[in-house]
Amino acid sequence: MTALPPLVEPGRELDRDELARYARHLALPGIGPEGQRRLASARVLVVGAGGLGSPALLYLAAAGVGTLGIVDDDVVEVSNLQRQVVHGVSDLGQPKTASARAALAEVNPHVQVVEHGERLTTANVLDVLSGYDLVLDGTDAFATRYLVSDAAEVLGIPCVWGAIYRFTGQVATFWGAPPVGDGVTYRDVFPDPPPPGASPDCATGGVLGAMCGTLGSVMATEAIKLITGAGETLLGRLATYDALALTWRHLTVRRDPAREPVTALLTGAGDADPYAAFCGLPPSDGPGGAGRADGPGGARGRDGAVISVRELAALRAGDAEPAVLDVREPWEIELAALPGARAVPSGAFVGDGAAAATDDVAAWAAGRPVHVLCKSGVRSARVALRLRDAGLDARSVEGGMLAWEREVEGAI
Repeated sequence: MTALPPLVEPGRELDRDELARYARHLALPGIGPEGQRRLASARVLVVGAGGLGSPALLYLAAAGVGTLGIVDDDVVEVSNLQRQVVHGVSDLGQPKTASARAALAEVNPHVQVVEHGERLTTANVLDVLSGYDLVLDGTDAFATRYLVSDAAEVLGIPCVWGAIYRFTGQVATFWGAPPVGDGVTYRDVFPDPPPPGASPDCATGGVLGAMCGTLGSVMATEAIKLITGAGETLLGRLATYDALALTWRHLTVRRDPAREPVTALLTGAGDADPYAAFCGLPPSDGPGGAGRADGPGGARGRDGAVISVRELAALRAGDAEPAVLDVREPWEIELAALPGARAVPSGAFVGDGAAAATDDVAAWAAGRPVHVLCKSGVRSARVALRLRDAGLDARSVEGGMLAWEREVEGAI
């Protein structure tokens, strides 16, 4: 553990309103008026306005961080409200960046909020991160985690990272070249990504909503310590939290001496997303994005690995009923079912039972192409890839049930 110098220089003197607002900070050793001025001049980027980003954003805004950037290309859904506390019922259907911005304005009107309503890719990540002093990564996609870590190392800024799953979580501070001590990045701790589908998402595995507040608050605390120089950060340690046992463990992490410093982002052939390829995900037709249609009825993805909801609707309207595999959880199907689809949760294709589940699908499909459906197209892409690796003709339904409801049922 190494104490680090303050990351940000103090800004202007605090006015009377700010002195009253931050009075409890001003009395703290290690922060005080000078630390509060550092917070006011700091620029912090939060990637993901979700379970971890929500509490982190709220507490950073309340703490008086001068500029908060928010990266998210999603909209608020009702299933988010169980844990994403920066959003409310009135925000349903709104962009998460806009919802978060409105909430933060109520918490602290002195904070400037910058919306980045886009997905980070190799084409834009350096431009987005370069305007900030540090970045908080609360995303749940491995490709994005490696992308953010690499970009932060290229730019020389620290990255506070957090992850959650069911009742457990992890937090760490990464910095490729800190001013004091040895640098550690996400790649030093996780040099290789897990196989696709090996780590279920929140919809499959679930997550305790209140635990997001615990981990997100720790991430905000790490950012405040980096900005002000107070205390010792998690640089060189990985903190793991078990909510059921209410225990914390700290693991020492060190730089891999064999790892070359990251000086540039990964590159791929053509428009392929190199970080998706690194994580073993199906290639897309654009850097950092999901596969998109070439046009009505056109070729999609690689070897027809993706099908649009409109194309699927046309097949269902024909004489032969297509084989549709719904890999959502049972409770999701109760909310919105696709008649005639065979239901097998995506978790069945992970672990010891994956081979048996794949064999069952092969027997059911009986040589027909398998059209894999989930909520938004993420889980279906993983399952379709697993089925293709087993020799089946499997295609992910792009956009999932959300796209079906919007483009097919909504057009009736």
